[in-house]
Amino acid sequence: PIVNREIPIIADDYVESDFGTGCLKITPAHDFNDYEVGLRHKLPIINIFNDSAELNENVPKKFRGLSRESAREVIVSEFKKLGLLKKIEKHKSKIPRGDRSGVVVEPYLTDQWFVDIKPLAEPAIEAVKNNDIQFVPDNWKKTYFEWMENIQDWCISRQLWWGHRIPAWYDDNGNTYVGKNEKEIRQKFKINKDINLSQDEDVLDTWFSSALWPFSTQGWPENTESLKTFYPGQVLVTGFDIIFFWVARMIMMGIKFKKEVPFKKVYIHGLIRDQYGQKMSKSKGNVLDPIDLIKGSSIENLLKKRTSGLMQSHLKPEIEKNTIDEFPDGINSYGADALRYTFASLATTGRDIRFDMGRIEGYKNFCNKLWNAAHYVIDNTHNCNLSNEKIVCSNPIDLWIRTEQNKTINKVHKNFENYRLDLASQNLYEFVWHEFCDWYIELTKAILNDNSIQDSEKLGTKKNLLIVLESILRLLHPIIPFITEEIWLHIKYKFLFEDKTIMTRQYPIYDEKDTYKKESSDIEWIKKFILGIRQIRGELNISPKIELEVLLKNCTPKDTKIIKQHEYLIKRTARVKEIKLMDQNESEPLSAAALHGKMKILVPLIDHIDISDEIARLEKQATTLKNEILKSQKKLDNKGFREKAPKSVVEEEQKRIKVKSLLINELSAQIDHLIKLRNKS
Repeated sequence: PIVNREIPIIADDYVESDFGTGCLKITPAHDFNDYEVGLRHKLPIINIFNDSAELNENVPKKFRGLSRESAREVIVSEFKKLGLLKKIEKHKSKIPRGDRSGVVVEPYLTDQWFVDIKPLAEPAIEAVKNNDIQFVPDNWKKTYFEWMENIQDWCISRQLWWGHRIPAWYDDNGNTYVGKNEKEIRQKFKINKDINLSQDEDVLDTWFSSALWPFSTQGWPENTESLKTFYPGQVLVTGFDIIFFWVARMIMMGIKFKKEVPFKKVYIHGLIRDQYGQKMSKSKGNVLDPIDLIKGSSIENLLKKRTSGLMQSHLKPEIEKNTIDEFPDGINSYGADALRYTFASLATTGRDIRFDMGRIEGYKNFCNKLWNAAHYVIDNTHNCNLSNEKIVCSNPIDLWIRTEQNKTINKVHKNFENYRLDLASQNLYEFVWHEFCDWYIELTKAILNDNSIQDSEKLGTKKNLLIVLESILRLLHPIIPFITEEIWLHIKYKFLFEDKTIMTRQYPIYDEKDTYKKESSDIEWIKKFILGIRQIRGELNISPKIELEVLLKNCTPKDTKIIKQHEYLIKRTARVKEIKLMDQNESEPLSAAALHGKMKILVPLIDHIDISDEIARLEKQATTLKNEILKSQKKLDNKGFREKAPKSVVEEEQKRIKVKSLLINELSAQIDHLIKLRNKS
């Protein structure tokens, strides 16, 4: 009524008839869904805005130049004057806003450049269907197909200050010419120099330019050596959030302009989120700068970085509070290698990851452990040169660690091939920390300090220390390049390598021949034996400095043979002064016990504990168990619990009572034995 224009009434299934009145006003020029309805019904598309979101010449004069907000107030006033306003009600509606600025987004109909994308999409869909391109993990191809099979024309023009400028020129009559440059256009279309041409001020969509990346960076359209070498590539690594924006478009453009796919596999990794599961973004003030994790940052610098340049300044107090709560003392320095190892360990095939500061602390400790192990190797291999002497490894511990390393190499290769960086990093962590540092280095100390072992055998162990360390550095180098390169440069002269950097050394490969089953079996037996001794020490709080007497019962011939063959190794590493084998019928003294298969490892207690204190400790354990049994029994006596709790929960409580009752019986027997021993003494 204000513009004196008749409004057509149409029927369309877009409207939900059971929602509200079932009648809906639409504005085809200013709403995406309304635009589609307008096209279906051939409605006029009337744009009422200019570029500044002010009302334009398509509205009455009194409204022209008004902002949206002001215009609404004037329209309500006009309705009142015309007697057309029945009532005003408050109503909540969803309004789109810019995710950074928070400003209301107003759809605005303009002339733009589009790509007819469906003809490009069809061969790109086929390329994935016939496995010319594979997604890792495979399930992400569903996301790809969902986008590609429902694709719409692609708007490629943007009103920005930066980017590749649209290669289109216009004359004063509005004619459009497309070409590489103005010179080519004038020649192609025979345009006189007197005719003015002006280039379109818009730029290409960033993703259009990025879609050309696999070949445009290699010198295309020239058929350069670089292009021949690196197109197509092997693997594209990216996040799932840009599968359509970037991955799909590279595939389409690659097939269009190079007639083959740009890469063979697409490895999709997860997104790193903050500790609350939120996506990291500058507007939220929850971004962790990798440089801060590498070099460290004070809380003052962290606050400044997170709150400067905020588009939504009202969020500043909340961001400051959250930052102080999370990092009251700022961020420690962890180094680039620790950060890289953390990311590798978290690379779990497409799942999002909550970044945990505890993980990076753990991998910093790992790097320190590697550094200290390297120092031990270097300090114990002076004048040990591998270039001109035959390497002889006859000691079982050397053959065992070679076997374990060979197994690790095999696992790492398989996990790299399957894009499981998390499992590969776990394989390396477990081998380096637990097998090499915790066991092999400790076992070599016994060999290198044993005067009864010949120098030639010691030399074999020293050489093996160097060989295994150098191989470890190469295995770890792709994940932690800096510390591995630094250590490698300190040991390379012992090998007389021609390589100037670890980067040019071959990555370790699996060797079936480098496996020694018997020696490995013996060392694994020794490890379990030593762990049994350490378990007893821990339970009784016996200092590692004290050398223990150990009694063995129920030994098999194999047990006896290994003990005799490696007695010094066991004694030195487990801090044992004497190992005695007991007869089957021989009575056991008061001892702490650990089982190793059927063999019993006994450590007599008389010299290591105060019997009264031990009785008190065991009685306290028994009392705790009795209280836990009473607690479980109380639950079972409760009729409501028995009726409402799942059967498995009830059975679990019954099992707890049974297990704890058996433990109490064992403790009671130990207490009785100690009391008798005390009475005798």
